[in-house]
Amino acid sequence: MRTRFILSETWTSLRRNVSMILSVMLVTFISFLFIGASGLMQAQVTKAKGDWYDKVEVVAWLCPDGTSQAASCASGKAPTQQEIVDIEELIHEELGDVVSKITYVSRQEFYKNTFLKQYPNGVYEGRTLSAANMQDSLRLKLNDPTKYQVVSEVLSGRTGVEDVIDQRQIFNPVFNVLNKATAVTVVLAAVMVIVAILLTGTTIRMSAASRRNETEIMRLVGASNWTIRLPFILEGIFASFLGSLLACGALSGIVKLFVTDGLARSVQWMPYIDQRTVWFMAPAVIAGAMALSTLASAISLRRYLRA
Repeated sequence: MRTRFILSETWTSLRRNVSMILSVMLVTFISFLFIGASGLMQAQVTKAKGDWYDKVEVVAWLCPDGTSQAASCASGKAPTQQEIVDIEELIHEELGDVVSKITYVSRQEFYKNTFLKQYPNGVYEGRTLSAANMQDSLRLKLNDPTKYQVVSEVLSGRTGVEDVIDQRQIFNPVFNVLNKATAVTVVLAAVMVIVAILLTGTTIRMSAASRRNETEIMRLVGASNWTIRLPFILEGIFASFLGSLLACGALSGIVKLFVTDGLARSVQWMPYIDQRTVWFMAPAVIAGAMALSTLASAISLRRYLRA
């Protein structure tokens, strides 16, 4: 009987306070849109790091044919096959405990498998390049990626080696930008959460004030504090539930429009989050919104309806 009464009161209140429902729903939507966006951005950073940091290698670019600014390429000629073998033996001797795998990539292989995938017509900065314009390289997989500096010290300046590059340096600026963007959205989300708590509490308290006579009658007939408070709390939970659903829908649309149909098609070298990431996060967003509303309503009503 008590449950039926509470649900009946909640339904009656929902019909009477449509503006209250809309206001709580909208502030929840905006707040958890920011929270969800920060979560998705961090998921993107984590996904990219997890995928690429396992694949990145130290690349020893060998001297090209022609002019090079490196003193180790003063001859102006690319190293011969025997010189490349000598460099590989040097790596085995001095870096055997650091380097787990050496892969030789010829200029033809690099041109066909890497360069043409990024520049399909072979046009780079207004010039049409061929395999002859590329460089041979040695790709080194490390047992411990943090020991890049050891590899650099051994190979830098060696005859036949033009440059030594840790591929992580290419991606770190991208990750730094994403991390900063995540921090900004986290701050905005925190501000919006505070606004949501204040607005939800104030709105629920105003709803209770508009039915002060009803609550006084319930108190006089012996209704407990929780029996009086629960309909108001359920109102806030319902409104927050609708707002969080809108937030999840908006996040799904953003991922599809800007990531799946946008970045993923134009920049194909990086792995991206998808709809599965959104729906994996959705339960946490919905539960968080409902918990926030419950907390804000309970605190507000505790002070307002104190016996």
